[in-house]
Amino acid sequence: MAAARDLARGPHRPQTNYFVVAAALISLALLVAFAPVKLRASGDESDRTEHLGGKLMCMCGCGQVLNECNHVDCPLRAGMFKEIDADVARGESDDLILQDFVQEYGEAVLSSPPAKGFNLVVWIFPGAALALGMCIAILVVRNWRRRKPAVSVPAGSAPKGVDAVQFESARRQADRETED
Repeated sequence: MAAARDLARGPHRPQTNYFVVAAALISLALLVAFAPVKLRASGDESDRTEHLGGKLMCMCGCGQVLNECNHVDCPLRAGMFKEIDADVARGESDDLILQDFVQEYGEAVLSSPPAKGFNLVVWIFPGAALALGMCIAILVVRNWRRRKPAVSVPAGSAPKGVDAVQFESARRQADRETED
């Protein structure tokens, strides 16, 4: 008896808890945003210099990362690399070298803003925007699926309160315009 009643209702679709899905997406976005970046642990000084050059901006005004500055005879690129090489040769840590450049040129020398203070917004906003967008998309799709299908009016019959001649004229015009 219960089986017949279940078949009469149609296939059972399990309820999805959208709050749990949204919380999981937000957690994933925050995890990606705050995941520690593994630094290359290479003993080779040239690799370390290249790595540090990727974290610094060229201050000649080109707006490019120091490694990628392509200005012919750039007045600052060579000097900045010599300074990095000298610091690496002295055995200074990467953080200390970056701090030296920040003291000399300001925070604009860093290719990515430090994750502290107001700059933290730059690190959090993309993940939060992605999570918010996913939640909105889920809600919109959910509302679309709940919407009842539009009732189609068979040809030759007009809805109540509408002139049948005008209705047929409008229907034919719509058919002509959509066939093109």
